[in-house]
Amino acid sequence: MAPPIADPTAPAADCNGIPTPSIAVPQKTDPITNGSVASSYPDKYFVATSEMAQLSLPADSVPYVSGSDSSPELPRRRQPSQRIADNTVMFDPWCDPANPRTLHFQDVCEAAYKIKSGIMSTPCTRSYISEECNMQLFFKKDYMQYTGSFKERGARYTLMMLTADQRKAGVVAASAGNHALALCYHGRELGVSVTVVMPIIAPIMKVQSCRNFGANVIVRGDDLAQSKEIAMTMAKEDGMMYINGYDHPNILAGQGTMGLEMMEQVSNLDAVVVPVGGGGLIAGVALAVKSLNPNVLVIGVESEKCASFSAAVEHGSPVHTRCHSTLADGLAVPLVGVNAFATAAPLIDKMVQVSEEQIAISILRLVEVEKAMVEGAGACGLAAILSGALPELRGKRVVVPLCGGNIDTTILGRCLERGLAAEGRLCKFTVTVSDRPGGIAELTRLLAKLGVSIKDIMHERAWIRNDIYSVEVKVVAETINAAETYRLRDALCTAYEFVRFGPVCGTYD
Repeated sequence: MAPPIADPTAPAADCNGIPTPSIAVPQKTDPITNGSVASSYPDKYFVATSEMAQLSLPADSVPYVSGSDSSPELPRRRQPSQRIADNTVMFDPWCDPANPRTLHFQDVCEAAYKIKSGIMSTPCTRSYISEECNMQLFFKKDYMQYTGSFKERGARYTLMMLTADQRKAGVVAASAGNHALALCYHGRELGVSVTVVMPIIAPIMKVQSCRNFGANVIVRGDDLAQSKEIAMTMAKEDGMMYINGYDHPNILAGQGTMGLEMMEQVSNLDAVVVPVGGGGLIAGVALAVKSLNPNVLVIGVESEKCASFSAAVEHGSPVHTRCHSTLADGLAVPLVGVNAFATAAPLIDKMVQVSEEQIAISILRLVEVEKAMVEGAGACGLAAILSGALPELRGKRVVVPLCGGNIDTTILGRCLERGLAAEGRLCKFTVTVSDRPGGIAELTRLLAKLGVSIKDIMHERAWIRNDIYSVEVKVVAETINAAETYRLRDALCTAYEFVRFGPVCGTYD
């Protein structure tokens, strides 16, 4: 005899049969599901209308895509059926861990021929930092591409290699920045419909730039992994092609065209120092360079906050690596691409890691000396050289790709300050001086005599305990180097009785 079916409306009971108090749990409802919207989109899309402007969505329903410039930005979201539990949805046939695809030199050559009319051959010029580094240093300036990064190379070639059916269906990708920008721009240029899913942490300016290129932009997902999940669901359900920004074979081939240009622009090249995230750039560049001259050293550089490629080398295959917040956010890829690893691993001669301070210093040096605004990921190659991690390159001819320049202006300011502090050039000190006429003027004359640049100054009188005729002066100042900072400290300690000084911004000793 089958057991009786429990009444779902009856109150719950404990093991003794005594009813337990029930707790009302609010159920999430979608206020739009009962409405009907006429649209060319399938039912699984929500399309913005004027009536929907007054509707309040649940707190977790914030994803949206761009609307037209003439209408207000209203909620319009692509809603996958459920959070993905089916591994077949997340399977990308172009990036199969069981059957990785190794890139060939002819693939890079074909890509170079096809994209040459739509991609800028960027300059590769000798750096003013060469003498400081004791080598002949050349910068490959791919931050000068139209969308600000090397990603255009692979994006354009991948779009050009689509079949007629794939072009008609469109493509979809997940990206927080450069890959999305490149796909959106070249999709518009080549007449291919592009959908990009961007996490909510994506910079606002990059989101807006993608919209300006006419792409279908969906902002959803707490991080890139969730955005990728959504994008691959859309690819499966709508028949679009998903383009992995660092592991699709055509992406690798396109990125490799940078290596061909390096070899053509710099004669007698000894080494290339390449930033590494998902591995797409170094895979293409290493293949191109080593195919033309096997004696050229290929050195990869990672942020120590996310050394996923080094972990893959130790493990023998791509392995998930925990990533932390880093200035080189473009390199924060927790799992290296399987095709990229299969292609690059045998060709890389050395891997090094750089700290946040070293990245900040390299961004600062590029702004000061090269007049180049480069993002943290693009500056990692120089960071490895400035840190002294590559002594074997002294006296050599070395190319470093400055592969991206899409740095948020707020982050840029913080990087410059952090770089100054890391070099001991930005200091913070407090001096108690006389509040009588001439007291503060005497301090400023001393600072001017020492060649100190005052960045910020504040006077404090209310909480001075020494006497009512004193003022506490808090100063943030910049010197030309760490030695001058310590000279400033010695001068202040000699001239004043009460001094608190920190050679690194934000700390006191």
